[in-house]
Amino acid sequence: MEPVLPRFASDLPAPVSRRSLRLQFLLLVATAATTFAAGVAGWEPAVLGLDDRIAEQLPVHWQRGAVYMLAVMAVLMAHEAGHFIAARVHAIPATLPFFIPVPVLLTGTLGAVIGMEGARANRRQLFDIAIAGPIAGLVICLPVLALGMLQGTASSTSPFAMPPIARWMLGLLRPDIPVGSNIEPNALFMAGWVGLLVTGLNMIPIGQLDGGHVSYAVFGRRAHWIARGILLASIAAIVVLGRFNWIAMVVIVTLMGTDHPPIRENGPPLGLARTVLGLVSLLIPIVTFMPEPLRIE
Repeated sequence: MEPVLPRFASDLPAPVSRRSLRLQFLLLVATAATTFAAGVAGWEPAVLGLDDRIAEQLPVHWQRGAVYMLAVMAVLMAHEAGHFIAARVHAIPATLPFFIPVPVLLTGTLGAVIGMEGARANRRQLFDIAIAGPIAGLVICLPVLALGMLQGTASSTSPFAMPPIARWMLGLLRPDIPVGSNIEPNALFMAGWVGLLVTGLNMIPIGQLDGGHVSYAVFGRRAHWIARGILLASIAAIVVLGRFNWIAMVVIVTLMGTDHPPIRENGPPLGLARTVLGLVSLLIPIVTFMPEPLRIE
């Protein structure tokens, strides 16, 4: 799973070629297929016997697969469109998104990535491009999650944990559901769940994650110390609390680079409104964080 490999806007060049466009289209189609299959299979965490499960469930649950595919792709596309449009507004070269399909059918996708020449951006441009993705994604994700909650039934055995923001929403939208209960997985709920997971992970203020871009735009080079502190605190929490399911995520982030790469320093100051929005946005990982997203007995 964007605990899953997160979506991030990288500082790679953004060449436009028929080969890259063809690859982007093929990845889009493949991700649509894998998310459809994930919905048909009922977000099955197991690996063995998935082919048989899909064949068995397809005649009955093809509509569930289609709704999940459309909803989760809409969330991911909105996120990437936010980055892409903001980059184009600021005349920073950026590619169309590369979606990442996953044949293991828990979510069907690891999200998407875009290429961007971030070294050409100043702090204000970097901030606008970075924050546009999570905001656009949440504009779609939260209503989708809310609809899934309204349609869903209560469950005390669902393996999918809920972050704080989802629990607050559930309390407001479904006061009939006992405190501590969850929602039985359905297509819209799971699309919103994946969207929260992806957004929360991407807004961690480290390296070239969206949160890393925002942190660097707000704090400048002091963001390096914030990123290093978060990484060390994460490693300590994994060891002390035994959350070894996050080791892969820490390794990926470390390989990506903890410190944010340099950008063009000249340009207008960030300004009060962007600074406040940036500080508030760094709360997103806190309200969307799930120490153990999937609980398998």
